[in-house]
Amino acid sequence: MADRIMIQGTMSGVGKSIITAGLLRFLYKDGIKCAPFKSQNMSRFSYITENGDEISRAQAVQAEAAGIKPTYAMNPIVLKPDSTVGSEVIVNGKSIGNMKAVDYFAYKTKLIPDIKGAFEKLENEYDAIVIEGAGSPAEINLKQNDIVNMGIAEMFDAPVLLVADINPGGVFAQIYGTVMLLEESERARIKGIIINKFRGDRSILTPGIAQIEQLTGIPVLGVMPYLDIDIEEEDSLSERKKQKKVMLDGEEYTSDEETDCGSPYDRKEYREKQFDTLEKAIRENLDISKIRKIMNRS
Repeated sequence: MADRIMIQGTMSGVGKSIITAGLLRFLYKDGIKCAPFKSQNMSRFSYITENGDEISRAQAVQAEAAGIKPTYAMNPIVLKPDSTVGSEVIVNGKSIGNMKAVDYFAYKTKLIPDIKGAFEKLENEYDAIVIEGAGSPAEINLKQNDIVNMGIAEMFDAPVLLVADINPGGVFAQIYGTVMLLEESERARIKGIIINKFRGDRSILTPGIAQIEQLTGIPVLGVMPYLDIDIEEEDSLSERKKQKKVMLDGEEYTSDEETDCGSPYDRKEYREKQFDTLEKAIRENLDISKIRKIMNRS
């Protein structure tokens, strides 16, 4: 049975996708055959696999970080918004038509066999799977029949790391509010907290970290710095500019991110440097030994 861990967040945009990619890169560099998995992703940006299947571009980038080719099993459900109230629904790489949000909410449990089948396919091929959640597990209006956060953690018996973004402020309120809105059995699945996008002297967080650990009973496993990393974000909230110039190791790169259904980025050298920068930050700032123990199912 493959080792596994699930990355959930206090809200959208906290950096779940980047943390997921970084953990995959770390595992890959340590010689572990690993893969990403996200049961459902809402995204305007998609990627066409070698077999002609359509998945979210974020999972395609994560697969590349893991040194493998993307497949539909890594993202069995994609919702591509086509209006303010509806989306095109893609299942196992193929479109099954458009649905209004309320109709999809009633329909989504019928897709559980597809989610399980995709995960089992990965489990049979890889030694470790890094699962990414969507939005927040504490969105109490959406918790019924959840197929993206704690519902998936329970379905695949996955331990959870909770990511919180310090950049907009209120990080400890994010963490405490999220944890307290969960059921007791859901809280028990959270094995660690990651504070993301920190700028400055980490020591000023020490009192807050000690208090949030005491209040929640969950250890903080690291504080990730704010990184100038240009890797696909998790969902439809991330806006894209047609071209973005980024400085990396003293060199200027241009990433063309607007083209739909294509290669996530057009420069392998640039992407590899991004992945390696991220992996280095993961190793230096997270308690990797504890995370590996949390993942281990043997």
